[in-house]
Amino acid sequence: MRRIPNFVLLRAFEAAARLESFTLAAKELHLTQSAISHQVRELEEYFNRKLFDRRNRRVELTPVGERLLESLSRVFDVIEAACNEVALAPQSEVLAVYCAPSFAVKWLGPRLPKFMQTHGDITIRLSSGAEAIDLTQARELDLAITYGSAHTRAGLVVQPLGQERILPLCSPSIIDAKMSVRAQMETLPLIDSQLSRVTWPDWFGANGLVCPTRPRASFDRGALAISAAVDGMGIALESIRLAERELSKGDLIALGEDEFTHIARETHFLSYRQNEAHLHKVAAFVQWLTDQLDVPFHE
Repeated sequence: MRRIPNFVLLRAFEAAARLESFTLAAKELHLTQSAISHQVRELEEYFNRKLFDRRNRRVELTPVGERLLESLSRVFDVIEAACNEVALAPQSEVLAVYCAPSFAVKWLGPRLPKFMQTHGDITIRLSSGAEAIDLTQARELDLAITYGSAHTRAGLVVQPLGQERILPLCSPSIIDAKMSVRAQMETLPLIDSQLSRVTWPDWFGANGLVCPTRPRASFDRGALAISAAVDGMGIALESIRLAERELSKGDLIALGEDEFTHIARETHFLSYRQNEAHLHKVAAFVQWLTDQLDVPFHE
């Protein structure tokens, strides 16, 4: 038997805390304000902790109340998603995918419409985060695409999504056609991708050059560094997989492809639970993703 307070009390607290008002919570839950106040007080008695500070015509969460709201918000989001899934057509399946932010925005997201067109019985629920996630613990997720590394656990299938070439990328507008690319690499502003597995010192060293010590703009997401390069802020050292749309449109160019040493790394990893590999939704997505890795994106 679960040792938790009455769900009605938790629901009243969550609404009041989220809306920062007993009155608005009462309207949302179709109750009276006094009922909300009574239920919150009953919950406070259950925990023997004060959850709200009552002010004149307003309420404020205590530190304990803030912690409870933070946890309950995640739980209520999961409950809401579960209820939405039940409302789907009987033959529909929901595939919960967790993905590294830049990969989600720059590579996976633009391709998902085609997956949905060919797999109309599968509904994608996509979430993103920079941290590797452990699917043995995060049971609400079906697959994860992570950057840099993946949790390796018994019962998990982990496969790299191939090597990605990391090249200097910039807007053609900042290049001087009369100067050599090598000379311009030493003078043009550089952009740092904080999480990148290849740094500017790595690249300059691989090409027998001294990395400039001048200040560099810095971004904590590859997608942001690519956008900054498109805007003419400088040269980003990023995966051409993430920048394929900008490269195909001519918004970015790869500098010195025939002149400089190429650096390639396995940077993204797919993981899913081994005992669920046979499920239609998982098998279909894994096969589709594998096929897509060798296919350029076309709008």
